[in-house]
Amino acid sequence: MREILPALARWHAARVPFGLATVVAVSRSAPRGPGAAMAVGPDDEVVGSVSGGCVEGAVFELAQEVVASGAPRLETFGYSDEDAFAVGLTCGGEITLLVRPVTAESDPALGAVAASVAAGEPVTVATVVDGPARRGAALAVWPDRAAGTLGTNGLDVAVTADARGELALGASVQRHYGPHGERREDAVTVFLQSFAPPPRMLVFGAIDYAAAVARIGDFLGYRVTVCDARPVFATPKRFPAAVEVVVDWPHRYLAGTQTDDRTVVCVLTHDPKFDVPLLQEALRRPAAYIGAMGSRKTHEERLARLTEAGLCRAELSRLRSPLGLDLGARTPEEVAVSVAAEIVALRWGGSGAPLTTTAGAIHPPAA
Repeated sequence: MREILPALARWHAARVPFGLATVVAVSRSAPRGPGAAMAVGPDDEVVGSVSGGCVEGAVFELAQEVVASGAPRLETFGYSDEDAFAVGLTCGGEITLLVRPVTAESDPALGAVAASVAAGEPVTVATVVDGPARRGAALAVWPDRAAGTLGTNGLDVAVTADARGELALGASVQRHYGPHGERREDAVTVFLQSFAPPPRMLVFGAIDYAAAVARIGDFLGYRVTVCDARPVFATPKRFPAAVEVVVDWPHRYLAGTQTDDRTVVCVLTHDPKFDVPLLQEALRRPAAYIGAMGSRKTHEERLARLTEAGLCRAELSRLRSPLGLDLGARTPEEVAVSVAAEIVALRWGGSGAPLTTTAGAIHPPAA
């Protein structure tokens, strides 16, 4: 949804109705997660995807139908082994879609939501999926305000509280309520889709490997910053336009930068005067991933220096060094792929093993 919001905002501002399909539930090995979206706008323009190609043709028709009728639809697509040409998911999973018409009148807050997402301001959109409430009704919730209604004041109050909780986690989930927000009932199903600011990737050491890591970090949706104390290397022209470049001592910059449990830290300096004080700071603060480049010998020497500096075993265990998965990478671009692969595997609990050697669901449910 985040990727297609600019197109939706453009159609919304032009007061052109469009059909929006959103994945609100998945089971087993579904190709896309909750929140994945596809929209059909004027002149049959299509943006986004809900399955990677398996059911997009059917969803295209559904989107046109709901715009024509004005009535939202809830549809489930799964694997069909009775008819190889039936609409379904070849991966064997199942997805449930809410397909609804969107107009300037029905969703007046959509423009504000799109502007907030573009500005990195957190917001959650709550949409009625099923039950004795108007299907497709939407409520936008920010940390300090809300816009829209799901039909009753009690439901709005309960959903607003839960939406802010999910926003803090960056989660998109279904919640169940009574018609007036009763928490012990499950008559009304509401999908909460959170748009938290993009996670940060902090890359230290403005070398060729940093440029490649920064590019793939930007591709993965991170807000990337490259930091180096040497101005001759830390120049914006060496990095993608979307990447922030900072000239500062790495440990000093990190000490003044907020991190959280989604932050990725890549230390590519492999110079003790830079990376030891930097890792002292990094290993004692929140982060999802802390990796450092270097040979086996460099790693052992680095661990010894960090131990001498007072870091304990638990803190040192957080360090991924040498960083990346064993892909046999040689070039900066190949190394960047191995680093990205390790970050993704750590995020979702993947093993890093070839899928041909594993069994079970390819896309296990996320914790």
